[in-house]
Amino acid sequence: MKHQRRVVVTGFGLVSPLGNTIEDLSANVFAGKSGIQQFVGPYLDKLSCKVAAQADFDPTQYFEKKSDYSILDRNGQMALHASKEAVKHAQLDTDRLNKLRTGVYVGTGMGGIHSVEDGYQTLFVEGENRLKPYTVLMCMYNSAAAAIATHFSISGPNLTFSTACSSSAVAIGQAMKDIRYGEIDVALAGGTDAILAYASIKSWEAIRTLAEEDKEDISKSCKPFSANRTGLVIGEGAATVILEELSHAQARGAHIYAEIVGYGAANDFKHIAVPSVEGQAAAMQKALDDSGLNPQSIQYINAHGTGTKFNDETETNAIKQIFSDHAYQLAVSSTKSMHGHLMGAAGVLESIITLLAMQRNELPPTINLQQADPKCDLNYVPNQSQKVDYLEYAMSNSFAFGGTGATLIFKKV
Repeated sequence: MKHQRRVVVTGFGLVSPLGNTIEDLSANVFAGKSGIQQFVGPYLDKLSCKVAAQADFDPTQYFEKKSDYSILDRNGQMALHASKEAVKHAQLDTDRLNKLRTGVYVGTGMGGIHSVEDGYQTLFVEGENRLKPYTVLMCMYNSAAAAIATHFSISGPNLTFSTACSSSAVAIGQAMKDIRYGEIDVALAGGTDAILAYASIKSWEAIRTLAEEDKEDISKSCKPFSANRTGLVIGEGAATVILEELSHAQARGAHIYAEIVGYGAANDFKHIAVPSVEGQAAAMQKALDDSGLNPQSIQYINAHGTGTKFNDETETNAIKQIFSDHAYQLAVSSTKSMHGHLMGAAGVLESIITLLAMQRNELPPTINLQQADPKCDLNYVPNQSQKVDYLEYAMSNSFAFGGTGATLIFKKV
């Protein structure tokens, strides 16, 4: 399908377990380094699962004044910093932007969960009857997007998406559509989640999807597609990509990293917590239809690849359903093996890694894959990155509890 207005990526910024700069992320991902470690926090002794992917993010190191971050939950602090870095990376002069034709699109799975937990502690544990004046603003799901729009004085669409683990992929897809169809010219799109709060971790323990600690090396606890995988490792972080209409980017001489040529979203209607092949395949097919590409054009898929038994097997089968014999010619990897599952920020961080792969002509690995599950029999780029001659088209998958799946397709420019 041909679209009149083309949408390109001109910059990105991030906070992640693999570093808070593009340079650190790139170096660590393609070297196969893990950001997974023992959780550091005040309630470690109360956790059954003590492994997590934490970001090294102290807001006092990234904001000039306390007032710039003190009214934000950790998820908002990370999102705002990532957006500032993305604007800088894109060399975007926000003072010269048409603010009404610029939008903010942010995905988050659990919003200001730290502030919700702090409020509960104050009221029900400590017995106080007053909360911080800005508590409601810190808890709101749209607080991160609001903070970004306020910081840059953006008056166009300011939208928040909460579709669990696919939230930021949906945010990028919807931003792309608004640019494509002429609503705006520029978007700051991405996601954030700071879910390493006590109640949140205990909730994930209760659903029994968290990985067991690797007894020999805790950093190897996330093992997507492996026969001995035991579950996902939750993480935290935020990332933002700058999207622009092609001629807008060209007019200002921007460096273009890739074009977004396809987006598909579909709902997995079988069960709120168990994925199905049909739902995941539908998202990929819709993205292919949107791009006008045939399946054989795709060379690499950054898989959702959580490390749970159901997801990895289901995603493998969905890829086979869509790509048929070409599935065995594809490279497929799960970078969650290194940075864990960032929930609402997963899709955007993995999209950035996909863009870096296209820039480097190098496929990021799935680490900790010593013996693949026989039911997961594709090329998962095991343990070491792989150089390729030219990576032109790549896909990024994000699937979620609740059913919403989202797929993005990028073209090297």
